[in-house]
Amino acid sequence: MGSPGGGGASAAVLIIGDEILSGRTQDTNLRDIARFLGAHGVDLLEARTVPDVLEEIVAALNALRDRYDYVITTGGIGPTHDDITADAVAAAFGVELYEHPEIIGMMEARWGPDNLTAARRRMARVPVGGELVKNPVQGPPGFTIGNVFVLAGVPQIMRGMLEDVGPRLKGGAVVVSRTVRVEGQGEGVIAEPLERVAKAHPAMSLGSYPFYGPEGFGSNLVLRGRDPDEVGRAVSELIEALQGAGVERLAEVATA
Repeated sequence: MGSPGGGGASAAVLIIGDEILSGRTQDTNLRDIARFLGAHGVDLLEARTVPDVLEEIVAALNALRDRYDYVITTGGIGPTHDDITADAVAAAFGVELYEHPEIIGMMEARWGPDNLTAARRRMARVPVGGELVKNPVQGPPGFTIGNVFVLAGVPQIMRGMLEDVGPRLKGGAVVVSRTVRVEGQGEGVIAEPLERVAKAHPAMSLGSYPFYGPEGFGSNLVLRGRDPDEVGRAVSELIEALQGAGVERLAEVATA
């Protein structure tokens, strides 16, 4: 397919949820996805927002996946009755849903086998033929089927899932990625320095991915761009800005 006019790979975003349309929740995912795709050489050409109505989701999804190389959906994969994105994606592809054993295993490890309520089990449903999209933050993973990636609506979780989407994209440029690891600080401290550097480098993608574990907590700050020199400058600027904000435990780490 590609972009209209013969460009590189193309993409669309489908934002799902009554809370977005009602104004109760402000969407920030579109901005983050656009930056992420741009850094991977994929042109975001369309975005739609639809309510939690099965027929509306199916119609929009089918229209977008036929027109673009990739479709990324956000929202509607939680445990409540109105989280129907998995149902809609399965309907669009004409397949059944099933409980993915790997997700069930994750849930049992987290909550125990006796605490898998019907609501929680809803989050384990994946269309037949789908593959999982890793969730490095918290909760169950997303999934992908065909050219569609189904991600969470919570911005922090969605951004983490994008890390597993990136290697599956075929874009139009080689992307340089470097990571600064910050330990012992929450996102509230690093948000302003990160935003300042991001605004100074609008062609790049800068993301914050929190981690928690026995060794402590912090965030991996990932910087991506097509120009290696600009990425290098941005890394230096970010480290300087973080140090200016009082962050002491930080270091650049090798990118896998």
